[in-house]
This record gives sequence, structure tokens and C-alpha cells, in this order.
Amino acid sequence: MTLAKLHKEIEKLAKQARDASYKLATLSVEQRNKVLSEIALLLDKNRSQILEENKKDIEAAKKNKLSAAFIDRLTLTDKYIDGMISGVKQIIALDDPLNRILEERTLKSGLLLKKVSVPLGVILMIFESRPNVTIDAASLAIKSGNSIILRGGSDALNSNKILASIVTAALEKLRIHKNGVQLVSNPDREAVNLLLEQEKYIDVVIPRGGYGLIKAIAEHSKIPVIKHYQGICHTYVDDEADLKLAEDVCINAKCSRPAVCNAMECLVVNEKIAGKFLPILLKRYQDEGVKIFGDEKTLEIAENHSLEIERAKQEHYDTEFLDLIIAVKVVDSLQEAIDFINTHSTKHSEAIISKNQKNIKQFMDNIDASAVFSNTSTRFNDGFEFGLGAEIGISTDKLHARGPVGLKELTTYKYLVFGNGQLRN
Repeated sequence: MTLAKLHKEIEKLAKQARDASYKLATLSVEQRNKVLSEIALLLDKNRSQILEENKKDIEAAKKNKLSAAFIDRLTLTDKYIDGMISGVKQIIALDDPLNRILEERTLKSGLLLKKVSVPLGVILMIFESRPNVTIDAASLAIKSGNSIILRGGSDALNSNKILASIVTAALEKLRIHKNGVQLVSNPDREAVNLLLEQEKYIDVVIPRGGYGLIKAIAEHSKIPVIKHYQGICHTYVDDEADLKLAEDVCINAKCSRPAVCNAMECLVVNEKIAGKFLPILLKRYQDEGVKIFGDEKTLEIAENHSLEIERAKQEHYDTEFLDLIIAVKVVDSLQEAIDFINTHSTKHSEAIISKNQKNIKQFMDNIDASAVFSNTSTRFNDGFEFGLGAEIGISTDKLHARGPVGLKELTTYKYLVFGNGQLRN
């Protein structure tokens, strides 16, 4: 396809999304929920076809020798389909995010002013190897009255196509604008560049993937971007921590699902308990197959207990591993831990393990992140876990949306002003 033809195709798609957005914005919550109910039914009905298409993507990924972590993110199972269906049903159960009166007052002029929630309009979602994002993003967009353009990674193309076709079928069955959800199946990278120039039709871009993808989109987009940057998440084990609790939390935060953005990538330990705590935890990590990079103090403790780990380099403290790999740092104090974390954090999820409420408050007040946890795992920074239903991503920005981007974060507002003939002087 020539560049001129591709440009025309992309512009047409964006305009179709804009036209559909006006229709979706006026649907009642009952109509929007009916579409979601139909999506849930079709997901269940088409399980075998979904898994069959996903299998094609997995086989191609293995043939291309992609990493185990990548294939994990790509893989769909019956359990994951159950999760998608559950996510859709959770979104149905959530309150309508539209037409909420955020403010209401009568002005000196006698005008009645209402500030009400409305859809953002047209969302462009660019993501990599997670096919479940197709359903999560489409469902959130429909419930919030937005139209959405989906551009998934080519490695998940077969999975994304079948899932997008299910959404389209639900829209068509209920006679709702089928262009409310559109998948860009053209693998040409130039398609993304052209999409990022459609500021006339697209209101916001939400990229979800690796650091390189998000950075490139933020640098080249003419459209506002809600960024889901890296999740370099830390857990600090305080000198007044319950060490058994800390041990279990640190195993969960690193090992339960290492390839996700809310998994812990760096362990920070107070030196007062490091000699007692680290030998036990490092052994458990090794039993779980975790590769460990440690600073000098960690290396010394590991050597004293016949545990083999590797020396950490500066780059390890600035890496989102997305794998069974962890960097360990021993610090002299709570303040050093706070300074270290704020230096290396990507403002995603950070945690402290401590029984000292004063220390917990100091940590939570001083750490700059979208979510700060005490005595629990960073893995809880998730739209489902926060009761928001499915999320479209976890924003590490501070403007418009921060943390899990759920329904309310996919709305903006407008002012409705009611008068009876007032004239301005």
C-alpha cells in the first residue's frame, strides 16, 4: 500500500471514530450495558475460536524465539477468558460515569451553572502483546460513551482480530454504530505515525507497552498522551518490619506474575535487619528461580550464607526486568530508602513493610508515586483490585489521570448554563 493510500485509510478510520463518538455519547447507560452483556455472551460462546486464534500467535512467537515473559503476556487460556468475561460484568455493575453533576450553583446573574461529566470523545489505544487489552479497552470505552481505535502489536494480531470482531458483532446486533470500536490490523508502522497526526478527530492517545513504545509515541504525537511508563516498583523492608510478613509480601510482589508492570523490580532493605532477613529471602528467591543482583552489602551477606548472586550495576536499579530478576539495595535509614526510591522510581507503585506507623507515614508522605502501599504487595495497583473494574492502563502522569485508568478517568466535563434572558453588561 502506498503512503498516500495508507494516509487516506487512516484518516477515514479516524473520521468514522469521530462520527461514532457522537452516537455513543448519547446512549443511555442501559443501552451501553446491553452491548457489554452481549460481548460477555459472545466471549463465552466463542471460546474455542479465541483460543485457536491465540494459539497461532503463540506458535509464531515461539518460532521467532520471543522470551518466555513475552509469551506469558501473549497467552490466553480459559481462565483468562473467564477473567475477561468477569471484567466486562464488573464494568456493567459499575455506576454510570456520564452525566454526573460535579458542581451546581446559581450565579449572581441568576444563571444556573452545572458542571457535568461527559466522554473524552475518541480514544486511540496503542498496545503491545496483551490481547485481553482489546476487550478491557473496548468495554471501558463503550461504558464511558467513547469511541476507540485499537492498534495492537503484530505478534497478537490473530487474537486481537477475533476479539475485536466479537465487539463489532455485539454493536451490530444492537444496531449501534459499529465504528465505535475499530481495530487497525495493518501491521505497517507508518500507520501508527499517521494515527498520531489525526488531532482533528482523535482526542487522546493511551499507549500501553514497553518504555520505547511509550516514549516514541509521547515524542511524536500531535494528540495529548496519557502515559503508562515503566513500572520500576520498589518494596522497602524497614528495621521495624514483621519479617515473616515481609518475606511473604516480597515473594508475592516479585514472583506471582513477574511480567506485569506492578511486579516489584527492586528490593530495598534496612541494614539493621538485612543480616537476618536477606539470607532467608534470597534463598527463597533462588528456589523460585529468581536471578539476583545485589550491592556490596547484599553480596557480603549472600557470601556468608553460601548464596551465589551477581554484583549489581547502576543500570540494574533503573531497569524494568519484567522477568524473574531482582535488584537488591541495603540502606542505612528510612530517609536513605526514600531518597533512593524517589531517585530510581518511575512513579508507579512503591511499598513499605513496617510495624512503625510513624515510619509508614513518613514513607507514604514522601514517596512520589501513583500508589504507595504499606504492609502489602505492589501487585495490588490494579483497576480490578481497586474496585474500578477493568483498567485501560496505569498512568504514571499527574495530569488528568494518575494510577489505574478506569471509567471516571475516561471522562472529562462540560458546563451547562441555563438562563431566562439574562444579558451581560
